[in-house]
Amino acid sequence: MHGIQPARLKPGVTIDRLPGPTPADLAPAAGDGASARLIRGRALIIWDARVPGKKLDAIDTDQITPATDCVSESLDTLDERWKAGSFRYLMPDFRARVHRGETFIIAGDRFAIGSSREMSPAGLKGVAEEAGLEMVVVCGNNMGDIFRRNAFNLGLHVVQSPEAVVDAQDGDELSFDPDTRRLANLTRHRRYDPVPLTPKEDEIRRSGGIFALGRREFRRSVETKPEIVWPDPKTARRLTTSEQILWAHRVDKNAEIRPGATVRVYADLLPASDGTAPFAIHTFNQITGGNAIFPRAIAIANDHFVFTGLAADEKQTSIGCAFAALHGIERPYYATPGDGIFHFYFPEQGLVQPGMVIPGADSHSRAYGAYGAIGIGVGSTTLGFGWSTGYVYATVPKPRRVVFRGALQPWVTGKDLVLELLRRWGTRQSQGMSVEFVDADRQLPIAYRNTICNMMAEAESWNGIFAPDEITTAWFRDKGMTELPYPLIAPGADVEWAIDESLALGEVRPMIAKPFSPGNAFPADEVAKERITFDKALIGSCTNGSYDDLLSAALVLKAGRAKGLRKAAKEFVIFPGSGGVRQQIERPDARLDGESIAQVFRAVGAQARRARHHVVQPQLDEPHGRGRRGLPREPLGGGGERDARLHGAPRRAGTGLGARAVRGVKPRRPRAGGPAGAGVRP
Repeated sequence: MHGIQPARLKPGVTIDRLPGPTPADLAPAAGDGASARLIRGRALIIWDARVPGKKLDAIDTDQITPATDCVSESLDTLDERWKAGSFRYLMPDFRARVHRGETFIIAGDRFAIGSSREMSPAGLKGVAEEAGLEMVVVCGNNMGDIFRRNAFNLGLHVVQSPEAVVDAQDGDELSFDPDTRRLANLTRHRRYDPVPLTPKEDEIRRSGGIFALGRREFRRSVETKPEIVWPDPKTARRLTTSEQILWAHRVDKNAEIRPGATVRVYADLLPASDGTAPFAIHTFNQITGGNAIFPRAIAIANDHFVFTGLAADEKQTSIGCAFAALHGIERPYYATPGDGIFHFYFPEQGLVQPGMVIPGADSHSRAYGAYGAIGIGVGSTTLGFGWSTGYVYATVPKPRRVVFRGALQPWVTGKDLVLELLRRWGTRQSQGMSVEFVDADRQLPIAYRNTICNMMAEAESWNGIFAPDEITTAWFRDKGMTELPYPLIAPGADVEWAIDESLALGEVRPMIAKPFSPGNAFPADEVAKERITFDKALIGSCTNGSYDDLLSAALVLKAGRAKGLRKAAKEFVIFPGSGGVRQQIERPDARLDGESIAQVFRAVGAQARRARHHVVQPQLDEPHGRGRRGLPREPLGGGGERDARLHGAPRRAGTGLGARAVRGVKPRRPRAGGPAGAGVRP
């Protein structure tokens, strides 16, 4: 049975020589009488330009820190670009206003949803600190879970108070008590008690942030041998699949697994991208001293800032490269540019398996739920904390179940299913819950499940997961992995679901999402009537770069060729999800009458590019000009919804099947077979 490896000391290092907490780390925590200060400032309100008098809802981390500013050219200048880019497009004078004393950001509901980029809270905090001020973020109902945890880690004050948001007006004087978390609008003589934190969240907040917490726990984590113990059948009956995995991975074996509880859980894999690695490296160095242990459960994939030809991006990726060399991190745990996007690459390499806990510094790490693992998005500091201790803190969410029943309609893929779910869930989305999917009639191959779980980032869920079944085990068997590390589990019979729903597969049609959210989805045949024009078509990459995804599109193109459509009318580019997929699509496939996927694409003038995470960001060989329209098959949501618009790309967000609009073509369902790992259903 698989076990999580204990810490490995560097040569010459002994337990008694490990760095410990600093005197400041052991100082009395806020809230125990050590501090009696108030933070004061004026309101900086982010208004909704479309609705007079309304604060803006659903501000995502792409708007807080555009992707082009998520760059660090060295560990010594980590946050320079993050500060400069804060609200660059949404509020160009943000920095100046903060320096004038407008330090209380007031926003609507669902603030800071989207990606795991910790550059956002770090940049906001840094903008205030460079003027000797402290920032307080006040929002209404719901805040992005990853952003909120990142804020605690960094010491950025965040408050959820719908009443305070409604009352606040430009120029209002506000105060915040860090001890009690009580907020006051001094101008309007109102006081507010915000949405409470869990006890552990409050402890982390009061403890001085994640660096201090990590230094206090570091030595004990090295001394303790990890142990994975699965629940007995009686206990398992009341636990979901995710809860059973959390139960087994508890650091503190007496900790209760229930919604709202914050627990420490061991991690099987802690992956970063080239974009999120630098801050995680900084955190690891701050906690461990940098050269006391080998990073624990580490993996790094270069899949964001690659193939751009920009000097700043080269410096960004060089930080992770140097760290990998220092600590001897090699393939498959270190993926070089072109190896693939880590949501595809790490499962291909066998590093993602059922029953694992995989906190990844990318919001789309939820994709690992397709393989029966817990995949959650975390910030870079949480990841660096995990590299140091072997575990992370997690707050157990409420459970939600979605049962897929019936048979898929022709041409419907995993992307269509998740767009339909997001459409149905509306603005509330999954409400931060853990979503358990049930493929009741075994209709969904791993590629479809990957897309569905991946896009639980856009659904604002904690995670999405399919309990392992015969489709799961067949996928691993096809890749030569017959010995899985953990028992194959399923949700217990006595689980009390907060929400229990079903989706009839036969009712779902091919879907297209319009701006500016993947949940703004409509049937593709309705959108086709709008006769949308575009400059470039993109298929791939984060949620649509698997062999099965590209096969689905190739089948449409082949059917179109049979109807006399010979060449793509516009520039057409595909991005395979990994180097392995790029090799697979060159092999003949019987479902294409012996042609390869690549041949079908080339026949209509399409070109394949190297794997990278965001296809709507420019590559060296992929210039994107402002004002151009693209038709992407990647979702423009948690990982780049607003960024895509700033790069001049799409006016229509991700489609379920990018090349779907071939009129009069009878759908042809892909059949089983093809290269290893291919699982397009018959």
